[in-house]
Amino acid sequence: MITVQGITKKFGDITAVNNITFSIREGEITGLLGPNGAGKTTTLRMLTCFLKPDSGTITIGRYNVDDNPVEVRSIIGYLPESAPVYGDMIVYDYLCFIAAVRRIDDPRRIKEIGDLCGISEVMHMDISQLSKGYRQRVGLAQALIHDPDILILDEPTSGLDPNQIIEIRNLIREIGKKKTIILSTHILPEVEATCDRVIIIDRGTIVADDSTENLQTESGGRKRIIVKIAGAGYTALADELRNLAGVVKVEDLHDSELVSARVTSDGGGDIRPELFKMISGRNWVLYEMVQEQRSLERVFRDLTGGGAQ
Repeated sequence: MITVQGITKKFGDITAVNNITFSIREGEITGLLGPNGAGKTTTLRMLTCFLKPDSGTITIGRYNVDDNPVEVRSIIGYLPESAPVYGDMIVYDYLCFIAAVRRIDDPRRIKEIGDLCGISEVMHMDISQLSKGYRQRVGLAQALIHDPDILILDEPTSGLDPNQIIEIRNLIREIGKKKTIILSTHILPEVEATCDRVIIIDRGTIVADDSTENLQTESGGRKRIIVKIAGAGYTALADELRNLAGVVKVEDLHDSELVSARVTSDGGGDIRPELFKMISGRNWVLYEMVQEQRSLERVFRDLTGGGAQ
């Protein structure tokens, strides 16, 4: 659906995006995550034809962004960080204007998009009178009015209160059932609550690209498993664990009730089946075996140097 190959963008002596490559499959909700100034917005502006890469190629659908910008814009909807709305227009007139620009002449589409985005009750109001949450909804409506295959959202919940954030998240998840979505943000709970996959960008380069689950369970390709048993001492358990193929580290968790260890494997395969066989074969009692998850915040800080720029 989207293929980005080696794109770079410079502004004078500053390299905003540095030779990044990724692809996004149809139907994915992908989070583009990074600290402020990482290059997220610049990347989105290149995807949406507002900026031209200095080098590299972008293909969206079957179209090259450089060669077919009009066709690309016809299959994407874009909501920039500041919703592109006109405060002196009422919501209905604004959406009619956007529909006309998009050459949509079916008046039923205005009602459909109003119902989808939850703005039917404010159609008669001036946009300037709306809360920021409703202005974001109107901005989302303009991005969706032509029923694009791809939706690109830049910081869609920035500046919203907690209730508005939840409402927008739910709306994005609902829309994501039928469309491919790229969501740029630096808000970690946004990604955890909404996205299937995360691309982390820092200082213009991609430092991680995986599912949220894999990012939280793997560290440098390694996996960590917590094991709690009874029937043996820690030394006996640790010796057996170190003999398992793929185990690179064993740590004592000093549990006051059970013998507990953190087992780090090289990530070459899942060691849990062999670990279970070893424990049961020695007639030890297994109380717990769980793959440890790091918080996405920890992953983010580890990969971006604490967010320092």
